[in-house]
Amino acid sequence: MADDDVVITDVDDGDVPLQAQPANLKNPDLSSLGETAAELLSQYGWYLMLVTVLVYLLVQYLSKKTSTQRARREQPQDAAVVVRNQEAMEAARRRMQDELDAKAVLFKEKQKQQEEEKRRQKIESYEAMRQGRSYKPPAAQTTEEAGASTTLLKSKTDKKTLRSADYNPLAGQGGGGSCTYRPGRRGPSSGG
Repeated sequence: MADDDVVITDVDDGDVPLQAQPANLKNPDLSSLGETAAELLSQYGWYLMLVTVLVYLLVQYLSKKTSTQRARREQPQDAAVVVRNQEAMEAARRRMQDELDAKAVLFKEKQKQQEEEKRRQKIESYEAMRQGRSYKPPAAQTTEEAGASTTLLKSKTDKKTLRSADYNPLAGQGGGGSCTYRPGRRGPSSGG
């Protein structure tokens, strides 16, 4: 059964074999990156150039500044100048310490005087109570207490001129009137 009349023809589907396809060397991710970079440069190119120049100038300035500081540190100093500076600092420290010591002595003396005055007033008060009469401390107070009390009295009298002496903000004007404060009920809430 061999038929020699049969001819086999190959039908071309339009498929090109893999070996015959040209190699596509372009990476789509990289090409879009290049396009994005080109677009950014076209839009912001002058700004980027300005920022680059400013950064360059800043780096130059900082490097110059650090080199001059390094040169100053490495510059040998005269021993006499160093000794003179140290002596001046030591003299200033001694002067400040002497001032502090003097202030501490004055403070201790003031404290002793105040304690002695308080002790004397307590003794007078106790003696007055033993004799059955009331004791009122003398009007002369220490300078600190007197200064503080006068400022307190001034502020209170200034406030009194603004409102009456019997003013109570919870009771309304002058203690009377229709508006009064009433606290809420103290029982448990009647929620559901």
